[in-house]
Formats: sequence, C-alpha cells, structure tokens
Amino acid sequence: MVEWDGRTFDLTPPFERRPMIDLVKEHAGVSVHPSDPVESLRKMCDDLDIPYDDHWGSGKLVLEIYEKTTEAKIEGPTFVCDYPLEVSPLARAHHGDPTLTERFELIVGGREIANAYSELNDPIEQRRRFEAQAALKDRGDAEAQGVDTDYLRALEYGLPPTGGMVWELIDWSCCWPASRRSER
Repeated sequence: MVEWDGRTFDLTPPFERRPMIDLVKEHAGVSVHPSDPVESLRKMCDDLDIPYDDHWGSGKLVLEIYEKTTEAKIEGPTFVCDYPLEVSPLARAHHGDPTLTERFELIVGGREIANAYSELNDPIEQRRRFEAQAALKDRGDAEAQGVDTDYLRALEYGLPPTGGMVWELIDWSCCWPASRRSER
C-alpha cells in the first residue's frame, strides 16, 4: 500500500489491463475508435466541450477525448493499452487492429506514471510514419516530430532493440508534503 496525495493505492501486481477505447466508453459514455470519421469525432468533441485543432486526425481526437474525459478518473493502477497509431509513431501496429498500437501507459491516481510500447522495427513503415508526423508538424501540430534520418539509417542497418520503460516523473518532490521536502 502506498499513500499519495491523501489517497491509498494498492500496488500489488497484477495490475488491471484495459483498452483505451473501453475506458472511454465506461467513463465518458461514448464509443470512439481511430477508424471513426474525423467529422463524427469532432462533433463528439464539440458535444463534450473538448477543444481540438483542425489538423488533428481521428487518432489524435480519440486520444484527446480520453485525456479530457477519462484519464483523471482512473484510480489504478491500470495499464491503459492500445493507443491510436496516429499518436504513437514509434510503436508497432496492434496485432489485431492496424489503427491501434501495442502501447500502454500505467495510470495511478489519474496520472501517467509510465509509458512503453512494442517498438516498430520496420524501416520502411517507420519512414512513412515519420513523414506523416512531419506533415502534421508543418500544419502546426506542436507535438508532432520530424523525420529522423539518423534513426532510420540505424534501423535499416539492423538497430538493436531500444525498448525500455520511461518513467514520466519530472520531480517527485512536488508531490511530497512540504514538511518532508527538506528530507530529500
């Protein structure tokens, strides 16, 4: 048991594993999928009072709906799985749905703690995704990336697996009670 932010969390494995779109249905009451037409997802965002940029595709809209309606409600610990391909350019496509990826984030107390994925190791597909990201960047998407030619060259030569877990913790001291910060 861990106490954090006035709440207690049981971090005893195994953690629940849930697809993102199932959690959105449960917490926001709407059915979403990256294969849905952009227009219908924009209407859903309008109905939910969620702002969006005109250049966002279906995958980014699904992620935005999840982040604005669902993520903060997940007490966890929960592995949120199957992120849209559009927002996961380095992740391998899902084995059962090509619009999703084999990516997960660990959510505890409504906050992302870790992010990981099965890495894409096909240099041709990786180039296509980088180029799609660069096009989004050119249209004003601040989160989109450009084409990383060095990475692509390494991948073409047989880049060894680079997967790992990135802990999304910038500075835990901001979460500690003020009386304990000096103990760091």
